[in-house]
Amino acid sequence: MKKKNKVFVITGASSGIGKEAANYFYSQGHKVIGLSRSYPKEEYKYDYILCDLGKKEDIERAAEEIAKKVDYVDVLVNCAGIGISGALEYTTYEEAEKIMSINVLGQFYISRQMIPLLRKSSDAKIINIGSVAGELTIPFQTFYTMSKSAIHRFTEGLRIELKPFHIGVSTVLPGDTKTSFTDNRFQPNVVENELYKDRIKRSISKMEHDEQNGMSPMSVVKVIDRLVKRKNMPIHVTVGLSYKILILLSRILPKRLVYWIITKMYG
Repeated sequence: MKKKNKVFVITGASSGIGKEAANYFYSQGHKVIGLSRSYPKEEYKYDYILCDLGKKEDIERAAEEIAKKVDYVDVLVNCAGIGISGALEYTTYEEAEKIMSINVLGQFYISRQMIPLLRKSSDAKIINIGSVAGELTIPFQTFYTMSKSAIHRFTEGLRIELKPFHIGVSTVLPGDTKTSFTDNRFQPNVVENELYKDRIKRSISKMEHDEQNGMSPMSVVKVIDRLVKRKNMPIHVTVGLSYKILILLSRILPKRLVYWIITKMYG
């Protein structure tokens, strides 16, 4: 029997995991609609809609455009997100609001807008990109950690609410991944404050080294692909054996020990 081509909506499609996912699923013959604040730098052949997930009006406009292009959506992949590094004491309200509006509220609102179209599919799925950092708090990345932890809880609640409509919901938890996310991380208060400057620089240097020596975006896309093909998706999927072991250890070891290790590594 011929494989049915699916309709994908992928946020954050201009770079990183989102771009890799959009290119991959398009190459497999599926219809892909990419969303991002900017167009990809490289050539792309799938449909594309400019959309800033930090802006409610942008999301509503994008949803209207999607509804004009397709009658249903099979898979929503929420990849969009930004990073922020710095001390909480010196993070402004506006900086905190920015990351939470994109990483959390934006993911919620595009999902909300897509649910009516997903409900029309016979095999609908929402796949959110979380992070190992959502399970382990990383100092000087606390707001990023908070945002990813929120996405994990969002997945759990949405999964239960959408179960009667046969819409599967899952979160993929990558660890360090080699993407432009490293270069694009927002670092608002790293240089000017003397109280934390040296610690922040050491912490960010460690993070950036790990990321640039991390897994490829395609490693994450392969996990997404396996979820798309599954009838029943798990709630959370961690990418990579070492990160699966890390999360397992964080749950069975005393919390004081876990955060002593994290402090030594990043604090």
